[in-house]
Amino acid sequence: MNNASPGLRSRLDVPREVVKRCVHCGLCLDFCPTYRLLGNELDSPRGRIYQMRALSEGRIQADDPNFRLHIFRCLDCRACETACPSGVDYGRMVEAARAEIRAANRAERLTRDVLLDGVFTSNLALDALGTATRAYQRSGAQRLLRGSGLLRILPGPLKKLGDMEAMLPDLPGGVRPAALPPRTLPPRGEVRHRVAFITGCIAARFFDATNAATVRVLARNGCEVFVPPPQKCCGALHVHAGERDTARQLARHNIATFERSGADVYLVNAAGCGSTLKEYGELLEDDSIWSRRAHAFAERVRDITEFLASIDLETPRGTIERTVTYQDACHLAHGQGIREQPRRLLRLIPGLRLVEMRESDFCCGSAGIYNITQPEMAGRLLDLKMESIIATGADAVVAANPGCIIQIAAGIRQRGLPMEVIHPVDLLGEAYRRGDAMAPPGA
Repeated sequence: MNNASPGLRSRLDVPREVVKRCVHCGLCLDFCPTYRLLGNELDSPRGRIYQMRALSEGRIQADDPNFRLHIFRCLDCRACETACPSGVDYGRMVEAARAEIRAANRAERLTRDVLLDGVFTSNLALDALGTATRAYQRSGAQRLLRGSGLLRILPGPLKKLGDMEAMLPDLPGGVRPAALPPRTLPPRGEVRHRVAFITGCIAARFFDATNAATVRVLARNGCEVFVPPPQKCCGALHVHAGERDTARQLARHNIATFERSGADVYLVNAAGCGSTLKEYGELLEDDSIWSRRAHAFAERVRDITEFLASIDLETPRGTIERTVTYQDACHLAHGQGIREQPRRLLRLIPGLRLVEMRESDFCCGSAGIYNITQPEMAGRLLDLKMESIIATGADAVVAANPGCIIQIAAGIRQRGLPMEVIHPVDLLGEAYRRGDAMAPPGA
């Protein structure tokens, strides 16, 4: 790497003691997807931490192309945090390092400006994206375009458009997503919990059926459900890309919005979003006005599986005769330490057989928009994940994160497999529906 010039020292926005906590023991190496694939020390957690320390000490600059390569090749999956005996806060460090790195070229700057700072900060733009995607699929244009083979031969920069199109999930329903129930949904029976639901930016447009199932399951189990408007993107994609100022703006908006709900708990059904929402306190730590409010907000956030597994849940009566395997989303298992709760919910469903896959918490390659920015690496990781999935003999994969669902569904389509990917709340909701259909009239 190039030595930094005097006076051009970059600052890593992480306390020095956090950086120095890594003792370079190497226990993280086999847990790191990029190190396992590439065998390059600079693409391992401790190798990247060494580079971050060099940055903080002024020995390299943030615009060093090698530094950029290795920092952005990281998936930020946080598997190394699970393995680390020293409690190194690696995710915080790599996100801070990315915040120091400027866009390398015009195409990358345009992607950040349009996608992250344009589309994902605007509900109108997100609505337009969701409607356009649904119209593209419902009209038959997607089928014709994919059948023509044109997407596979796009030249140069346009090839990324083909890669993005290939990742599109099959969206059920009409051109517009199904609307959630009214702003406040009363529970079935007495009010036992007052919760506010975080709809998510991608989930609200692409996974509206899962959002609707989530709200119904909550109401069925004694929850008065608030859906506060107007919510915005949680900022997870921005944090992972180093766009921390934009993420802070989104965080402030969401904190104020949910404070007005008066709810005791804020629930989210997307693992990647939940991990970032629980870190709002850290994101706004240095903001004298918002820090206390951010910490209070974060303390109320729960993943939907975490919450449902903690309450007196009604046992479903409907039977679902299927064999499923469970994919541990990185930001649920490693980022939030939630592993057993989703499995506990699945085991409640009569007839459902859960078969564990090999290395269920090894990253599938989605990692926010990693499958768009690093398609070759993401594809190799998806290959490994699909091998583990196929070996289980399951007919469905259960995942609690939209990114995992999109990535694994793409792998299933590529291989022509008779499988589907489904959120655990969708299965729970279906078990309740089937149970109701079995009940005699008036029961």
